[in-house]
Amino acid sequence: MKRILFIDRDGTLIKEAPPSYQIDSFEKLEFYPGMFEYMGRIAREFDYELLMVTNQDGLGTKGFPEDTFWPVQDFVVKALEGEGIRFSAVYIDKTFASEKAPTRKPGTGMLTKYIGNPEYDLANSFVIGDRITDVQLAKNLGCKAIWLNNDPGLGGAEVNDSRRELEGAVALETSEWSRIYEFLKLGIRRVVHERNTNETQIKIDLTIDGSGKAAIVTGLGFFDHMLEQIARHGKMDLVIRANGDLHIDEHHTIEDTGITLGEAFALALADKRGMERYGFALPMDEAEAQVLIDFGGRSWIVWDAEFKRERIGEMPTEMFFHFFKSFSDAARCNLNIRSRGENEHHKIEAIFKAFAKAIRMAVRRDPLSNYLPSTKGVL
Repeated sequence: MKRILFIDRDGTLIKEAPPSYQIDSFEKLEFYPGMFEYMGRIAREFDYELLMVTNQDGLGTKGFPEDTFWPVQDFVVKALEGEGIRFSAVYIDKTFASEKAPTRKPGTGMLTKYIGNPEYDLANSFVIGDRITDVQLAKNLGCKAIWLNNDPGLGGAEVNDSRRELEGAVALETSEWSRIYEFLKLGIRRVVHERNTNETQIKIDLTIDGSGKAAIVTGLGFFDHMLEQIARHGKMDLVIRANGDLHIDEHHTIEDTGITLGEAFALALADKRGMERYGFALPMDEAEAQVLIDFGGRSWIVWDAEFKRERIGEMPTEMFFHFFKSFSDAARCNLNIRSRGENEHHKIEAIFKAFAKAIRMAVRRDPLSNYLPSTKGVL
């Protein structure tokens, strides 16, 4: 079965040209940064069939005559072919959004030959585009979206509602073609893991190669805030739902969350080829923290941090060590943690942020390398 990359044109292969968004002259033509290099690699190294799918509002009308479009379009196609990037077909919808034509993205009217066709593996195909309509197209086709999103912080209520609705359709959100290539080469390291005991029920959805999104509920506000630092500063997506016996105390919830998170990392990092393995560092105001980590398959922890207060928020300060010890044991990693400072909140937040940064460094992969970072030949 053939896999397909349905690739948008404007904002994806070439840059958008506001305010008209019509690439109707060579003066407006600018190729997307890094596109030639990484599209070229994708075309050479993978077996995806390449299709160009684009909306061109009112093409052929007086406001956008075809004789201003085709010279630029033909040049784009030939430039891509010169780099070995060949599209098996180009689909262009010429309608306006107000017409609500079934052929206009996110409608699938131009692409019906691929839907339900046993020759094509849409479940393992992708739409690559820069707009929410490209994500909607992916969902309508039954494949996943690679969202080349250049304005992740922008969008009105309608766009934000669409983002929430389509979250499951997005396999990767980025603004760089290099990340698209890495994703297609290496995949996204994601694991959903549960750990249930008589004392706690914990479920974690971890995406190592994420964007820093967090949705964490443990019943302990300060603990949630610290776990959010791991996601944000480690640029990973992290969902944690923990139900524990907080009516007794906080111990089991904190410790078992550390264990479950560590187990999730161990599962997500099962293949360490091309991975950096080591990471470290970070100051916060008057406080400083140093976190050294080695995902080398052996658990060990060195803890050099003292707290004068019994609690920060609802969290007993004695449990900070237990959390990191539990993570180290379950993730089978070496942790060396040190912190100095006056403000207790700053000290522990610096530790969590440094922990996140250390993880981010250690899990980074080189898509061009199959190197295992160990002389033993196994990790």
